Amino acid sequence: MSRFGFVALALLLPVSVEAADFKAPVAEVMAAATANWQDMGTDTDTPPPYTDYFSEDFLKRLYSKDFVAKYKEAAKFPAYDDGGSPFDYDPIIGGQDGCALKDVATAEGQPANGAEDVTVTFDNSHCFGERASDWQPEKLVFKVIEEDGRAVIDDIERPSFEDGASLKKEMLEIAEAGANGGSGSAAESPE
Repeated sequence: MSRFGFVALALLLPVSVEAADFKAPVAEVMAAATANWQDMGTDTDTPPPYTDYFSEDFLKRLYSKDFVAKYKEAAKFPAYDDGGSPFDYDPIIGGQDGCALKDVATAEGQPANGAEDVTVTFDNSHCFGERASDWQPEKLVFKVIEEDGRAVIDDIERPSFEDGASLKKEMLEIAEAGANGGSGSAAESPE
């Protein structure tokens, strides 16, 4: 076959180059957060089943290998004696108390070198009454990378926390404190 024939054949073959959907893992985590924090009609209503942001299924599908390794090290030192999470608060909403998530907005950055920042803002304090005049919605910056051909969350930065509170950094601190005989400490939200 001539070179022209190879070129023509190559042009006729369908080329499927699919870019990673960087919002997909973030959307799944935020859907879980929204379900976990929905309004209950009355105090006697049964809350929906809790969706663990760090279940084995989520760890396998939504997070990077490095994130998973750091989570598993931190999880060796649960926040409470009965086991479970290394966090003594909800690391997605940024606290132990909150309202149903409202005004959830997601914005993608520009993908570069197989990575992208996906920023999510939401209001989880609307039910607490009057707020300060400088109130801002809660903001999360998901650091999403492409790994093994799919988009996964590599870190979550919480700008309203001290030092931007990288979740991976917090997990590392929990693991180090636990390994040194202390209990892990969660990053503190200013609220």
